[in-house]
Amino acid sequence: MTVRSLLSILSDGKFHSGQELGEHLGISRSAIWKHMRRLEEDGLEIYSVKGRGYRIPGGLDLLNTGQLDQLLAPALRQQLGQVDLQLNTASTNAAAMSDCLRGNCHGNLYLAEQQSAGRGRRGRTWVSPFGRNLYFSLVWRFDQGIGALEGLSLVVGLALVQALERMGLSGAQLKWPNDLLVNGRKLAGILLEINGETSGACQVVIGVGINVAMPYVQGEQIDQPWTDLATEMRGEGLLRNQVLASCLNELIPLLVQFSERGFVEFAEHWQNYNAHQGQPIILKVGEEEVAGVCQGVDASGALLLETGQGVQTYHGGEISIQRSL
Repeated sequence: MTVRSLLSILSDGKFHSGQELGEHLGISRSAIWKHMRRLEEDGLEIYSVKGRGYRIPGGLDLLNTGQLDQLLAPALRQQLGQVDLQLNTASTNAAAMSDCLRGNCHGNLYLAEQQSAGRGRRGRTWVSPFGRNLYFSLVWRFDQGIGALEGLSLVVGLALVQALERMGLSGAQLKWPNDLLVNGRKLAGILLEINGETSGACQVVIGVGINVAMPYVQGEQIDQPWTDLATEMRGEGLLRNQVLASCLNELIPLLVQFSERGFVEFAEHWQNYNAHQGQPIILKVGEEEVAGVCQGVDASGALLLETGQGVQTYHGGEISIQRSL
């Protein structure tokens, strides 16, 4: 708790002396110094000036479960289970999956200020600087079996884009099956992991990463064009607790609707955001490449690709899309 309390003080972006911090937290100046070194090792930028103390340039917008509770729609608070907030974790998805293996975690929410081993699809690393973006995993139980989950990642994407539009984002599109783009640059990604039976009840870990205010240095580690909300919305309304609450306020009702009716009722709406609708694309399916024109998705969420052999259907898995030159 000491580190979180320390960060709460430094979150104002102002200088605080080691003596002041130590007195407030009841620890020595030497202990304060050690905490600062560990935070710097975690990638947090800290200014240290002799005679003035320590400050975090620009301050910090820390996640806060109390604020989140106030920002959630009242009817939805009851649908959330436990909220687990960590300063640093390997992966919120990994933490959620570990708990799912031990029992029912329906509605549990896992949050982290930083991930040391965040993951995207196909084994990619998700760059996760401290306190700048959103990394969260929500566990949801479905009783119809794994086969009924087709199209779920598309529904999650639709919830995210609607939530961010409500906050003022414009021009967002969805890349099948799990990315949110703005002007062709990746803003957010989704990773679903499933624990359960093929034909029985299962728990799905819905992992979401959203670039809120990606520092340029960490952004250089990303191996594809990217953007963040700070760039697209010019920093307006970007308190991370509000972004998270907005996403959950959209996501939870859509999960309930999907559980009851499947993807079919979302298909037409999803097409309105399809980043590749009517465009020539190349699908990479394992080692194979298939060229064609994207014709959207069918009622189950499968991708429709018009090729020389007619319209082919592709379901999720190890498939990636590239725009044809």
